[in-house]
Amino acid sequence: MSVNILLVEDEDRMRRLVSDYLKREGYNIIESEDGKKALDIFIDMEHEIDLVILDIMLPEYDGWTVLREIRKENNTPVLLLTARGEESDQLFGFELGADEYVTKPFSPKILVARVKALLKRGNTTVNNTKISVENIEIDESAHRVYIEGKEIELTPKEYELLVYMVKNKGKALSRNKILNEVWGYDYFGDSRTVDTHVKRLRVKLENKSDFIQTVRGVGYRFEVKK
Repeated sequence: MSVNILLVEDEDRMRRLVSDYLKREGYNIIESEDGKKALDIFIDMEHEIDLVILDIMLPEYDGWTVLREIRKENNTPVLLLTARGEESDQLFGFELGADEYVTKPFSPKILVARVKALLKRGNTTVNNTKISVENIEIDESAHRVYIEGKEIELTPKEYELLVYMVKNKGKALSRNKILNEVWGYDYFGDSRTVDTHVKRLRVKLENKSDFIQTVRGVGYRFEVKK
């Protein structure tokens, strides 16, 4: 089965460059030069798109708008590829639900590696294990999470973070350890990325948010209070 990647980039030369590198890897590339067209394509092919590579500075709808719309009801992995390399932009992108952030200029080989890593995590074969802890149930076969029987919507990265922390319940986990285990490779960004994802995850866990405890000077620990 072919892998479909929606590439949203308004600069023709950059779009061709990225498209050519990914096609060499055997991926099917659907291209869009503006945000509105990209959303139309995504809605039409919602269940066929495996990954979105998204620029921020786009005509019609900008990348932030496209990402917000995608994340309203869909957890398809999104990689932001943009010249906006400020820390605040990166953190904002993660807050909106991006799974990865690559700044221009970039190494095409590194981009391909990150694309492969995202797709691998999205297609990892899982068993039929269900993890339950204090009315939080994680169904690994379906990649779904329920709190007191109600399903909560998590991005792929938020889901992976929760599973990792629950499976290491009671252990103090450093930010770098979490980055290496959840992101799956050496991460080049700021470790505060973890803080951003933890913040979002706590909001979605609602009355279970205090299960994720801050370990001062280290990172975080998932622990059910007695």
